[in-house]
Amino acid sequence: MPPTSATDDRVSRPGLAFALASYVLWGFLPVLFVSLRPAGPIEIVAWRIVLSLIFCALLISVTRGWPRLRAIVRDRATLVSLSVAGVFILVNWVVYVFASLSGHVVEAALGYFTNPIVTVLLGVIVLRERLRPLQWIAIGVSAVAVLVLAIGYGSFPWIALTLAFSFGFYGLVKKRVGPKADAISGLTVETAVLAPAAVIALLIISAAGGLTIGTQAAGHTALMLALGVATAVPLILFAAASRRLPLTYMGLVQYIAPILQLLVGVVLLKEDMPPERWIGFGIVWLALAILTVDMFASSGRQRRRPAPMVEAVP
Repeated sequence: MPPTSATDDRVSRPGLAFALASYVLWGFLPVLFVSLRPAGPIEIVAWRIVLSLIFCALLISVTRGWPRLRAIVRDRATLVSLSVAGVFILVNWVVYVFASLSGHVVEAALGYFTNPIVTVLLGVIVLRERLRPLQWIAIGVSAVAVLVLAIGYGSFPWIALTLAFSFGFYGLVKKRVGPKADAISGLTVETAVLAPAAVIALLIISAAGGLTIGTQAAGHTALMLALGVATAVPLILFAAASRRLPLTYMGLVQYIAPILQLLVGVVLLKEDMPPERWIGFGIVWLALAILTVDMFASSGRQRRRPAPMVEAVP
């Protein structure tokens, strides 16, 4: 037997480490946002955009990626797609930071637990994909969960669903862009598109006397300046992991971030978690378990399927 397993181990272990690191960092982001008070969500997101753009520009300079970035900018279809992706990620960032600062980290975690189900649903609505029976069951179970949580919250869980759908549409657009844009170049274009609005927002906040950077303790300023690194590094780690791990492993590891967000909300920030909310989360987890079983079953069938014969190219 050829020694393929050893090779796979050497490839998968770094990939798994990159994936774990990226999702752990994403899971603890609410702690960073809460530490930035009294800054509001608009100021935090505006600095996040500007500082991410600066950090990405430095990375591109170090990696000599400017020719690749220029090629992306010259490709009008890719540029438009990344601009649309930037709008979706802007919505996601604003709502996520608002949730963190307003005591809704648990509901934000629900949004990212729901995201895989929303992604499947968008595949049906937008891409006209055909779902397998277990996927339909998962969507139905998740709909019941939304109803239970709406009753438990006493209001529609708009934060969770906005996060799930904005990130779902962001992923859909990025999937269509595909390998035309790497992680760093893609984030550079997205933040460059948003940067003018971010700068205007910071100028307005400054004119109103509400800008907090430089007016608080030195630690606050240092954390604010770290927003660019905190945004770009997990994305780069995720891109490195996705090139090394099968989709099934990436699908499982992605649950680490919302689990950590849930723990941050309940344990560190002491958010309320009444029984009906636990029931709603339990139903969501049931839907995710069904999706996971279907994912592994589908992956197993594809591996057992004989590979098509390919003629050698002279």
